[in-house]
Amino acid sequence: MQFLSVENLHLSFRSPNGKSQPVVQVPTFSMEHNQQLAIKGPSGSGKTTFLHMLAGVLTPDSGQVRIDGQSLGAMNESDRDQLRSGMIGYIFQSFNLLNGFSCIENLLLAMSLNGASNLDRARSLLDKVGLIDREDHLPGQLSIGQQQRVAIARALINRPKLVLADEPTGNLDPTNTDRSLELLRSLCKEWGSALILVSHDPRVIGKFEHQVDWEELNQINGSKEVEVGKQ
Repeated sequence: MQFLSVENLHLSFRSPNGKSQPVVQVPTFSMEHNQQLAIKGPSGSGKTTFLHMLAGVLTPDSGQVRIDGQSLGAMNESDRDQLRSGMIGYIFQSFNLLNGFSCIENLLLAMSLNGASNLDRARSLLDKVGLIDREDHLPGQLSIGQQQRVAIARALINRPKLVLADEPTGNLDPTNTDRSLELLRSLCKEWGSALILVSHDPRVIGKFEHQVDWEELNQINGSKEVEVGKQ
């Protein structure tokens, strides 16, 4: 069974003039357990919207998203929240750390959303990302690169089956970009998490064996089947 599958996914937004504007039309997309892939495409083209539908944050107008055999469309909001907190890790371009909480508290809060907090596990993960000596620091007391490593740790703290990374290196310099990508990919591989990363940066995309062109996948005026690893 495919780990993640999408069928006939459609979403439109209402434009200021009142017309319906198609944003996402993905006929077919799938990937296997533990795969890592990058979706390349320009900013503002609907990639983030697609990730939000994969995470169950946005509900499509039509179509289906299935993760590990579970249909997001068949769930109520509470069930989707529960699946998201336990099975999906999300990394934002802007990090979205809670500025009033320390590094360790950001991780513990993410764990609590999945039902329990484990200080030893949180400290162990901070150690893996090289920030155990910053565990009591607030995000504002960290460099941009350090904040991104905390964001990676937070996304992985519940050992999700799927990690979604939305332009995660967009605010980083080349050195921190390389370090963050290596860290993210190695931790996903170690824990068996599938990874989907979206980016407009060819340098980032080029580090992935499996790549998908968003402008081919998102068929506003056509149809195309994409099955990662079997294109």
